[in-house]
Amino acid sequence: SIIKHGHTKKILETIDQIQSGFRLLSEMGCKGFDCSKQSMDIVSRWGRIGADLPESLAEIRKDLGDCQRCRLSRHRQNIVFGTGNPQASLVFIGEGPGYDEDIQGEPFVGAAGQLLTKIIQAIQQTRARVYISNIVKCRPPNNRNPKTDEIQTCYPFLHRQIQAIHPKFICALGTIAAQSLLQTEQPISALRGKFHNYKGIKVLPTYHPAYLLRNPEKKRAVWKDMKELMTAMGIDFG
Repeated sequence: SIIKHGHTKKILETIDQIQSGFRLLSEMGCKGFDCSKQSMDIVSRWGRIGADLPESLAEIRKDLGDCQRCRLSRHRQNIVFGTGNPQASLVFIGEGPGYDEDIQGEPFVGAAGQLLTKIIQAIQQTRARVYISNIVKCRPPNNRNPKTDEIQTCYPFLHRQIQAIHPKFICALGTIAAQSLLQTEQPISALRGKFHNYKGIKVLPTYHPAYLLRNPEKKRAVWKDMKELMTAMGIDFG
């Protein structure tokens, strides 16, 4: 239709303007803008017919590069991108890397990660079958909560990861993950125990494994959440 054609034309014109803006900022010496041919090719495909196939995780990781886009890059050892099945039906998303994750470059490998592994096994899955990532890719100093601008800077990469994987379910671990995904200020206690929607994907918030280590009495609530998740996934847990 004429209306649809008009919208498409405006979208393509906007994309061309974005490309030109990126190039100009890069030429001016601004950091954080990858204007390589590969990156510009990705931008140029946005909105074009036949270009609606999702990126691969490898492409997104390459675009992330040796990220210096926010202050979290100053003290990190490793970027913690994500790990697991790139075609997973279930994705776990936490807050951010801790000490062990920063050293190893892999999410959830410390004490909280060991508990998450047990949770994954309890719902009859394995780490290899699911995908695990975080809201931010670099460890906040002293394991503090990531700040709003840090989340906003890193979040587009997580969104692209989710688009690439296209899972049916997301388990948001803790307040930061749940609030960031669902764009809400409600506490995790109000969000957990029921499904929410993220761009057509079912999201189940629950307590973060690190929180469970400090508050083991909350494990029963998490198990209740996991039974809700298994029911939705069609897993028979007896």
